[in-house]
Amino acid sequence: MTKYKSPSWQRKEGKSPSGGLNAKGRASLKREGHDIKPPQPEGGPRKKSFCARSAGQMKMFPKAAKDPNSRLRLARKKWKC
Repeated sequence: MTKYKSPSWQRKEGKSPSGGLNAKGRASLKREGHDIKPPQPEGGPRKKSFCARSAGQMKMFPKAAKDPNSRLRLARKKWKC
């Protein structure tokens, strides 16, 4: 067993089953100096930006775009893109 674990945002415990990161995952990313916020599915500039970025990822990763349970598809569904 290794002495150090990877941060929880990279492991299953920091990821939400419905897509994106849960509170524990966001907290571990914050400790690394990132300022990540929860999803904004109701609208606004963050939603517009995320949907535009993730649409580009759908083109770059066609295998993930076809899989309905991929992290990318789950996150887009959570953001209501």
